[in-house]
This record gives sequence, C-alpha cells and structure tokens, in this order.
Amino acid sequence: MKTPPRILLVDDDPGLLRLLSIRLLAEGYEIEGVDNGAAALDATESFRPDVVITDLRMENVDGIELLQSLQGKWPGLPVLLMTAHGTIPDAVKATQCGAFGFITKPIDKNELLDLISRAIKVSRPPDTDESNWRAQFITRSPVLNSLLDKAHTIAASNSRVAIFGESGVGKELLAESMHRASPQKNGRFVVMKCSAMAENLLEAELFGRTADVFADQPNPREGLFQQAQDGILLLDEIGDMPVRLQVKLLRVIEENAVRPVGSSETVPVNARIFSTTNKDLRALIMDGRFREDLYYRLTQTSLTMPALHEHAEDIPVLANSFLDEHIARLSRPRMVYAPEAIECLMSARLPGNVRQLKNLVKEHVSLCRTPVISAELVRDTLGDLDSPLPSFAVARDEFIRSYLARLLKMTGGNVTQAARMAKRNRTDFYKLLARHQLDPEVFKHSHV
Repeated sequence: MKTPPRILLVDDDPGLLRLLSIRLLAEGYEIEGVDNGAAALDATESFRPDVVITDLRMENVDGIELLQSLQGKWPGLPVLLMTAHGTIPDAVKATQCGAFGFITKPIDKNELLDLISRAIKVSRPPDTDESNWRAQFITRSPVLNSLLDKAHTIAASNSRVAIFGESGVGKELLAESMHRASPQKNGRFVVMKCSAMAENLLEAELFGRTADVFADQPNPREGLFQQAQDGILLLDEIGDMPVRLQVKLLRVIEENAVRPVGSSETVPVNARIFSTTNKDLRALIMDGRFREDLYYRLTQTSLTMPALHEHAEDIPVLANSFLDEHIARLSRPRMVYAPEAIECLMSARLPGNVRQLKNLVKEHVSLCRTPVISAELVRDTLGDLDSPLPSFAVARDEFIRSYLARLLKMTGGNVTQAARMAKRNRTDFYKLLARHQLDPEVFKHSHV
C-alpha cells in the first residue's frame, strides 16, 4: 500500500499551524508541525518529509535561512514559503534561493494544494514509492534512510555499484532493492556467490561452458552473465574471487563479451554489475590478492551498509517484525517481547547484525511457551553477547580514569605537567587522581 506523502509545516503562529494541519490531514497527507526553524531541521531528520512548507518571517531562523540549510543537507527537497507580507522582492529572493513556491497569506486552499501536488511530483516520482522498491527495509534510522536515498539515486543510473559492509547487514537485500529501482528492473536479478565453489566451477558458472567440458555434465550451459542479459548480475563477496578469475572478469567488463569455458568464440553480454564484500579490498590489493584495475572498474559508485549497532533504534521494530513474520509462518498464537527483553537486544553485541537478530528471534519463538518473551529467555540465548550498556555515571568514570592514566603515562608520572596538559590546577588534579585511585609513582618509569 502506498504511504501518504509527508508534509512538514513550520510556522510560529500556533493557530495557523493547527488550521493548516487539519486541512492537509483531511486531504490525506501525513503532517508534522513545528514552530521554529531549528525544530524543523531536527524534524526533517526524523520525519523525512516530501515537502516543507514554512513561514518566511520567524524569529532566530527565518524561512530563507531554513531553506538554505535544508538545501545544504537535503538537496532537491521542495520548500514552499508563506508570508503575510508578500512583496515582489520577497518572491524574487525566495525564487533565487531555490524555493519551489511562494504563497501569500491569507492562503488560498486551491493554490496551496496545487503547489503541494506539483512539489510531490518532483520529490516523490512513482519509482520512489517505498512499497515499490525499498519495502523490505524496515527502518526509522536517519543513517539508513539517508543511505537508501543515495542508493535510489545511484540505482537510476547505469553505473557499476560496489556495496561494502559487515556480514549480515543486508548488502544483497540492498542490491536486490536497487534492481527494482533501476533501468534494468525488467531484466533478471542474478546472484553469483563468489565463495561458494571451486575456481573451475566458478568460471563455468559465470561465463558458461560447452558440452564437452565436464564428463558428468554433457549439456552446454549459459553462464550467469548471459542469464543476466539486460538485467543485473550481483557478484556476492567479490573479495573471495580468485585472482586468475579476476583477470577474466576485467576482460568481460572491457569487452562486454564472455567466452564460455571450452569455446573459442565470444558471446556479447549486456549486464549491469553489482558487487558486495565484507572485506577491505584496498588491503587485499596491498596483499596482491585483488587487482587494483578491477577495483576501480567495480567501484564506479559505492555504498557502505551500516552495522546494526549504527542504527540500533531499528532493533525494536526489526525484532517485532521478524517475530510476527515467524509466528505467522508457524501458525502460532501471537507473541510479544517484554520491554526489558527488547532492551537486552538493544544493548547486546550482535556481530552477525540483522541476520543474527533474525535468527535470535526464531530461537526465541522456538523456546518460549508463553505469550510474552521474557528478558531472562533473551539473556539465555545471547550468552556471552549479553553486555548491557553501562550507566552514564559508570561510563563517565571509566573515561575519566582512562584519560588520567594516559596523561600520567605520557608525562612519566609528572603531576604538574599532566595537570597543565589537562588545563586543571594541581590541587584539583590530585583530587581527581585520589578519587580514581591512581598513584603517579606507578607511572614514573612508563614515560614514552
């Protein structure tokens, strides 16, 4: 189902803000209202509006300043400016600064709705509908939403794309989603697992083979490049591809043709290449395990998927979505996580990222015999991964002690010098050392 367009309203007149909100809600829009420019910038980060409508005259940050800030962070976001004192100079300045439209108060409803409609066509063309291309991503994270916005822009081009990130973050899912938003969306999306088979089998799988290559496989076979004709070929975990095969892949990219194993003839191919890896390809280049020329061919554009801890605010919504999905598949009665259980998941170390979280949810469903999944059960399944965040006070004390110890080590236990570097007087510094149980004498012989 298509999500309604989002409109952010910014006006320091609470009466007008409320009136506009009611009118636009009635038109089917999703509305967020704030009363100043600073709040508007924060709301844009979290609400992700399709259009911003702001008053021109406001204290501290006026409409023009807000427009310029929005253009710096979210270029292409349509901004409509409102004013009760509409003049030609105001309208000219607004247009010169990049405003999509200029509305005078009292506001004409039809004029406003027409401007909004035109603005949404710019910010939200049909292919950007979340249900169309990015429906598999469940997120509230500004970090991930920003990445998806960039991915959508890149998908619309014809460039090769490299997607970096840890195991389990969703690199293949992103590539598949980008395929749906790409000019190749009517072609196939074909995946080659570069670490899944021996080198000779990998070559035949990728480029195809003639009938007499393998005795136990008498029939010729098209390679994945041919199967992905006019579509996208994803080279999953490209960092694991043998160097000898990298040379042949480079030739395919240069010539847009493959030579099947066992054949002397080349076959034209037209497949856009995506690649993913959890490895540092630059380090592999230094080690001689990855070709630098291939690296630059594959990374015409690149994206880095964030680890789950970088968008930990998504853990509750992801866990509950996986829970509902797994319960429906098993035809089990509805279950929910206790709030404390969700807190355990949010504070745990999950090196396997989203994939590990999904597997944990399946385990919780298998083990739980009540409608509520408890924190105790979650801790049991986490084992050593259960490492709750320290309190603010504990984290602060750990930092201060580490900082003081580093100063003492750098100065060889010289309290006067350490206090000067910390920009504290000696008396206060001695008190800090005593509070954190640090003896300067211990550091007298550790100066480096």
